[in-house]
Amino acid sequence: MHHVQLWNDVSEKGLKRFTDHYVVKQDIEAADAFLVRSKDLHGMKFPPSLKAVARAGVGVNNIPLDQLANRGIPVFSTPGANANAVKELVIASLFLTARKLIPSILWTNNLRGPDIPERIEANKKQFAGTELLGKRIGIVGLGAIGASLANTLHELGMTVSGYDPHMSVESAWRVSNQVHRVTNLEELLTTSDYITLHLPLIDSTQHLLDERLLGKVKQGATLLNFSRGELIDEQALATVLKSGRLSNYVTDFPNAFILSLPRVIPLPHIGASTAEAEENCAIMAVDQLKLFLETGNIRNAVNFPSVELPYAGKRRLTIAHQNIPNMVGQIASVLATEQINIANMINGSKDGIAYTIIDIDNHLDETISLEQLNAIPGVLKTRLL
Repeated sequence: MHHVQLWNDVSEKGLKRFTDHYVVKQDIEAADAFLVRSKDLHGMKFPPSLKAVARAGVGVNNIPLDQLANRGIPVFSTPGANANAVKELVIASLFLTARKLIPSILWTNNLRGPDIPERIEANKKQFAGTELLGKRIGIVGLGAIGASLANTLHELGMTVSGYDPHMSVESAWRVSNQVHRVTNLEELLTTSDYITLHLPLIDSTQHLLDERLLGKVKQGATLLNFSRGELIDEQALATVLKSGRLSNYVTDFPNAFILSLPRVIPLPHIGASTAEAEENCAIMAVDQLKLFLETGNIRNAVNFPSVELPYAGKRRLTIAHQNIPNMVGQIASVLATEQINIANMINGSKDGIAYTIIDIDNHLDETISLEQLNAIPGVLKTRLL
């Protein structure tokens, strides 16, 4: 029986994927896993029983990734589960700015009196916009959202450029060959009528768009940010908005300073706020959690490598350990000493963390001691399935 502690409300469609072998509730003393959305886990004392954390969403700023990795605990996210929701909101925002929809709606709603049709005809020129057809959009980040967005905008008739120095093979297969890939961010900024950000917030991307780069954006361009507010230097952003170099800044991450700036179109962090996205995230989070708890396979962990070995029904050992030389050799030596034969094995690493799955020829009535494995310097956590 696996015990899963639920820290936030999660879509019932996801929770229904747990079988009778799971106890899922909010109050569990010795949880095998946490299932969270927005709950802040920083500063929390984690139980010794904890084996995994699953986040029903993409952002993991609310989870102490390094701390959990160093305890041998993978943290799963759900990349791509909310991609369509964010993509559709970006497209809606493009039309919103190109056709000046917000000021035109506000102006029209304030009209009173019998001569409204005449006043509309006399004043509608001030709301003349532009068409997206033929305009160039630069997409910074070609992951699940950026790749899907690039294809759709190309079909809408826009000229699409993409920048992603860390583009995965999987993303490359998804992107249309009609999307122009640029290798220099400055080139994208200086040539794009619209710029949209789809990057994770990590050390190397914080304030990616700084004073120098924002000063390079094409005159009159529109910047859209549905990733993270911290990707942009706010003081530099204020300069280009006040000067008019940026005609609009659409953001899903407003704060007091951003709301004080001109030509800002703020949205209340609703990029993934659709019923479908919440269901998709919950289903994906639960499935990945079950996969790990039942088979030891790791898929879409943020702080661990992706490691999967087909589960053939043999007894299985999983070892989370530091990514240092001779770890696999030491593990194999311990098993050989105990007369345990390795039937199949796979190993993967990510930064300072490595993970090894070993299927063994060992019957259920034969005892296996994990003490010798746990005694190897650098071993973080072991499991016997």
